[in-house]
Amino acid sequence: MAASVGCKLLSQALGGLSRPSLARTASVRRVAPARASRVCPAACGPTRHCSSDAKNDLRVRYLDGDDSGIVVLGINRAKAKNAISKNLVKLMSEAVDDIKKNNKVRSVILCSLAPGIFCAGADLKERAKMQPSEVGPFVSKARELITELGNLPMPTIAAIDGAALGGGLEMALACDIRIASSTAKMGLVEAKLAIIPGAGGTQRLPRAIGVSLAKELIFAARVVDGAEASRVGLVNHSVAQNKSGDAAYLRALDLAREFNPQGPIAIRMAKLAINQGIEVDLSTGLAIEEACYAQVIPTKDRLEGLAAFKEKRPPRFKGE
Repeated sequence: MAASVGCKLLSQALGGLSRPSLARTASVRRVAPARASRVCPAACGPTRHCSSDAKNDLRVRYLDGDDSGIVVLGINRAKAKNAISKNLVKLMSEAVDDIKKNNKVRSVILCSLAPGIFCAGADLKERAKMQPSEVGPFVSKARELITELGNLPMPTIAAIDGAALGGGLEMALACDIRIASSTAKMGLVEAKLAIIPGAGGTQRLPRAIGVSLAKELIFAARVVDGAEASRVGLVNHSVAQNKSGDAAYLRALDLAREFNPQGPIAIRMAKLAINQGIEVDLSTGLAIEEACYAQVIPTKDRLEGLAAFKEKRPPRFKGE
């Protein structure tokens, strides 16, 4: 019984991992550097390109060279503190859809192009202009976007170099890994507005830090810094901020570089097994793991791994 349940969950979750790469260029600007470097795409100073142009609310960079396979999603609404607007939801949804269908993507970094801010949550100025009948559908679209971000098959890393509040923290919680600068501020502060987190915060925060502590933070609308967030398990790593204001991004990039050389199909299957298994009993979870393991056995990458080990050389995985 558990095995059949595991196979069913696996088949539902796999949905399209083998589709060919697609490239959508409509309203998302892609910037591919001549060669990926350690400089954050959001580096402070003259290299930072913030814009009020709605087309530039999100910048998507497919890195190349040694960093090929890493995609950087940079939120770029500095004047609005990267608040989540209708347009940003649209652009992020398009970008996530492209990434989901691209087998060459090995990891995704979500960061900010605005100094000192990750995402301030919902765009309350835009929200104030909405009719009551518009609010529900918009929140549903935002929730769907964050769910799709969480369902991406490859590792996702949130680089929090500034304030991540409300919906901003909910986006970060949907990522597999969170890295914050020690000075970053994080909190689900919706209770201050007499509402509750509506894009997954009430579900993902307890799963990340435990039920009792999550209740305390949500009930108090408390904001914590990066060091405290690391102590309670809200983020994986807290790093001292640098003069450029991109310390969390640089640590995220280093982490993505650790993931890149590993077998991409194996990483996707490991993520799937963890995400599906953590929600069920151990017996069913083991059946899910078995089903995921079965997916890697017939791959060329597995044979390449064995050959590389025998020949004492680095493997050359192709995701096949």
